[in-house]
Order: sequence, then structure tokens, then C-alpha cells
Amino acid sequence: MTAVDAHALLRGTALDIAQAVRTGRCSAIDLVHASLARIHATEGRVGAFTDVTARRAVQSAAALDARLAVGDSVALAMPLLGVPFAVKNLFDVHGLSTLAGSKIEREQPPARADAVLVARLQAAGAVLVGALNMDEYAYGFTTENSHAGPTHNPHDLQRTAGGSSGGSAAAIAAGQVPLTLGSDTNGSIRVPSSLCGVFGLKPTFGRLPRSGSYPFVLSLDHLGPFARSARDLAWTYDALQGHDAADPGCAVRPVEPTAATLAHGVGDLRVATLGGYFEDYADLQARSAVALVARALCSERRVALAGTARARAAAFIITNAQGAALHLPDLRRRAQDFEPLSRDRFLAGALLPAAWLHQAQRVRRRYALQAAELFEQVDILLAPATPCVAPLLGTEWIELNGERLPARPSLGLLTQPLSCIGLPVCTVPVWGVHATLPIGVQVIAAPWREDRVLRVAQHLEAMGVVRSTVAELP
Repeated sequence: MTAVDAHALLRGTALDIAQAVRTGRCSAIDLVHASLARIHATEGRVGAFTDVTARRAVQSAAALDARLAVGDSVALAMPLLGVPFAVKNLFDVHGLSTLAGSKIEREQPPARADAVLVARLQAAGAVLVGALNMDEYAYGFTTENSHAGPTHNPHDLQRTAGGSSGGSAAAIAAGQVPLTLGSDTNGSIRVPSSLCGVFGLKPTFGRLPRSGSYPFVLSLDHLGPFARSARDLAWTYDALQGHDAADPGCAVRPVEPTAATLAHGVGDLRVATLGGYFEDYADLQARSAVALVARALCSERRVALAGTARARAAAFIITNAQGAALHLPDLRRRAQDFEPLSRDRFLAGALLPAAWLHQAQRVRRRYALQAAELFEQVDILLAPATPCVAPLLGTEWIELNGERLPARPSLGLLTQPLSCIGLPVCTVPVWGVHATLPIGVQVIAAPWREDRVLRVAQHLEAMGVVRSTVAELP
């Protein structure tokens, strides 16, 4: 059987990598070396990684190759066999301090065990190569981290990769790894997926356990994968599923595989585009991306989801109040060690009246009921993932339909309302509406219907409407 070049393979999909390792056309150790070489060659310009676990990766890959050499049937059946991956640095990684993008957490002792989702990917055959940059305590949309430095968008190094999981999206777009893990509280998977042109999945709230990850807002935090294809996303998501009692927010549901349904097509799905708020806060390119996807799905239907602006306001209040409560001891003792923007938002949250939080939860509940009513009429909703393509790093203001808005918080205008009610969303990357940059479209479904958003993503990718491309870095 003809051998394949590990460096070329690394630019492709995770499933192609796994198949090459499984059939002996490439070794796991060669893939790790290719990943480490790509990180070494590009990291000075991208800034995606905060830690590279080279020794661990080499040992893990060598162990996999040894098992394959003797025909180990368990290893041969691993769906992500030999695939290099990396995780946002709020996931526990054995032997590393869990930074959560902060200065303060660097003083903590190394984690004694891997986070549950890290362990599950390894059980599926994937090989961890490092930890990834993020906004401090996941509170931001640009990954302009003053402690670790900013993460640059691989498609234009002068622009933001988005956040707070900016390193997770940038590492895939830069060709450093084909799979990563991130978190999404108000849009932190969907925003960087959109700006870096990769696939990202925010599952239903409670679907994946958060055990072994640093929390931000416990009633809003989601964990999920980034990938270079819809199929990779589905297989990775399936490997991550399963209840874990250590996370009290994790739903007690059986594993519901999605990979087997990807080929079912979309003919039975009722698709509509979200108008109103989701158009008002999107520029022409963002709206054009949604229109392109809607045409590909043969959908002309437009619907409204009332109360979206109020839902975003509720998400802000819940985020501020619950996030501040978590960090209150450090805010009292060492406020100077926070990034200024994070510190000021947390301090504001600590001063919010309890009545505001109570009202925000009422708005959240009402918005969830309205969404449930809408999903009685449709199966899939489409909306822009970000209001615009990636802004330049350091951008303070953006113009949207004649309105001047603060850039950093406004990148989450279209994701925050949906996080507030925990819906499953897949971001799919669209090219061609901007001369050189991608922008994402949110594919949204009712709770627990990740299978539907992934079917739509796969269908669009097979049609060539959406794609993820490795950046040709200078």
C-alpha cells in the first residue's frame, strides 16, 4: 500500500488521517512530528498555542503504533486513530496548570488528570499536542490576551481570530492540527469558527460534560469541538458524548450518534432564515452568506424570533453576575492581576442588583418558550454567526447598518441570544461573499437535535457551498 506524506495528510480531514494510520499508509508518530513541525514553523505568527505537549504526544503516538504493529483490534477500531488535536487552555491537561487565559491561574499546581472530554478523545485514538490561547477567563470575543499575547487570524495575520476560543479555531485554520476543543458561553465557539473559516459545534446545553474544565458561567457554559469538515465534527462529537455525574449540569441522556445519519440528506427538514434582529445586526456580507446557504437548501421562508434583543441583554446580566461571583475573592485581593477589561466587567457584575438577575432569568425562560413554539413549525433556522468578517486586531468600533457599535462585545451580537437558551448550533464557513475572508452561518435546531445541524452542514459541504481551507501563511 502506498505511503502518504504526513505533512500533506495533516492539511486534510481527521477521518482521512485516521484511515491512513489504520491502513498503515502513515504512522501516528509521523503525524505527530508533522504537527509539531507545523506548529514550530507557524506559531510565531499565529499565536494559537500556550503549551506544546511534545513529549506526551510522541509517547502517545509511539504507543498507538506499537499496538497497531501487533494488530490490536481495539486500536484499529478507534475512529480518530492517530489524529493530532489540541484543547483550549481551560481544559485540564495532566501535568499542566489550567490557565483559563489568566495570569492568576499560572500559580496553580499542574492538573492531576485530564478533563473528561480530553480523555474521551484520547480513548478514540486522538493524540494531544498542546493547549490553546483564549480570552482571560473566557470573557471576550477577540483572544487579544495581554498575558499570552494575541492570537492572529491565519487568513489575515493583522486580524482577530475571534474568541474566546480563538486559539482553537486558528490552530485548525493554520494547519497545525485538524481537531480542537473549545468552550462557548456566549458565542466562543461560533465567533472564532466564523472568523477563521472552520466548522464548530456548540451542542445543546448539558449535552457534553464539563468535568475538568475551568468554569465561566455555570448556567451558560457549553463545551464542543472544532474541525475541518462536517464529518470530522460529527465523529468527534459522537466520541465526546456520554453522561458524567461529576458535572451536575450534564443531562442524563443516552449517547445519540450522529455520524450514521449524515448521509440522510435534508429533504425532510423544514428550513427558515431568522429575520428581524438577526438581519439588523448583520452587514451585507453576513446577510449574503446566509442567503447563499438558504438558496442551497431551497429555502425562501423567513421567520422572526421575538424578544431576541431582550434575550441578549439577559445573557449579559447572567454572565456578569455569575462570572463575578466566581472571581469575587480574587477581585478583592488582587484585582491588578486581571486584564483591565475582564476586571471591569466582573466588578460591574458584582454590583448588579439581585432583582436584575431574577428578571434576566424570567426573560431567558420566556425566550426559550418562544423558540420552542417556533420549532413546532420549522426544523432548522439559519442566521449569521458574526455581524461581519474578522476585524483588524485592536479595532474599537464597527459600523453596522449605519450604527456605530463597540467592536469587542458586538462580535457576539448574534450568538449570545442562542447561548442563553442552550440550543444546538453548528457554524459552517462560507467563502466568496468577501474578497479574501470567510464568514460563518449558524445552523440552529431544537434541543438535542445535533443530528439535524450536522446533516445540514454535511449536505452544504458536499455541495461545495461551505468549506474549511488551510491558510497559506507567508
